Amino acid sequence: MEKAQVKGHLAAAGAYAIFGFNIIFNKDIANSDAVSPLVLFSLRAVGAAVLFWGASLFLPREKVPGRDLWRMVLAGFLGLFIPQMSFLFAIGMATPLDCAVLGSLTPIYTMCFAFLFLGEPITFKKAGGVAMSLGGALLLIYNSTHAAGAVERTQPLGVLLLLVNGLSFAGYLGAFRPLISRYSVVTLMKWMFLFSLLLSLPFAWEGLLHTDYASLTPTLRWEVGYVIVFATFVAYFLIPIGQKYLRPTLVSMYSYLQPIIASAISIAVGMDLLTWQKALAIILVFGGVFLVSRSRAAGTQ
Repeated sequence: MEKAQVKGHLAAAGAYAIFGFNIIFNKDIANSDAVSPLVLFSLRAVGAAVLFWGASLFLPREKVPGRDLWRMVLAGFLGLFIPQMSFLFAIGMATPLDCAVLGSLTPIYTMCFAFLFLGEPITFKKAGGVAMSLGGALLLIYNSTHAAGAVERTQPLGVLLLLVNGLSFAGYLGAFRPLISRYSVVTLMKWMFLFSLLLSLPFAWEGLLHTDYASLTPTLRWEVGYVIVFATFVAYFLIPIGQKYLRPTLVSMYSYLQPIIASAISIAVGMDLLTWQKALAIILVFGGVFLVSRSRAAGTQ
């Protein structure tokens, strides 16, 4: 495996490992009703925009022509605004189990979009790898203990929002690799988060002003801080690195780290047990990732 591909694997794995904890914290924030989904998204966009624009001051300036700025507007809409907003609303309308199951479909969407937009072939080995990892993820999800949440039954709108979440982010992964390859991560993300913030402000302005931040518990403040700094700035710094060196389908398959992390946390705190089914599930997940990484046109171009 080439050094560039190793960098891509590490970046994708790191981003989705962060997202694994992010799901837990977002669920806790949603259950508290202290910060609305719109406000939380806007806080994420403000924090990431400030951090990426600040980082850009210490890097060589990249000129972005107008046509690419418009592409970044669309990338921010598909890759940031729609996925994050739909997810933040969905977690208040869906059970943890349904969130996990519907989220596991994203690599399938990505494989299809990569075929449509980039001509990435759907080989037998690639399709088999995706199916193997999906089977492992579902086996893990259905054999894990799920903490009780505020939602006892998933609402139809919650299902729709979770489908929109997966399709939108898969579309972003599948369609924007050429754009991502032309610019540094910081240049790309500073514009994408700025545009996403501008999209959210008309809807979130009143909530941002009237949220009682002083009433947030210390735990909630740490969770919001994690969501802004790690699950937004750091994770979205890592994802474009993965996109530069790996094909979209392979990047999206690292989303299967999320149920593995959730299960590991449950086992660590004594809420769940390590069984042979879970061990087999983890082997299937990583076996599928290996198959896709070895399939034709699965690595760098």
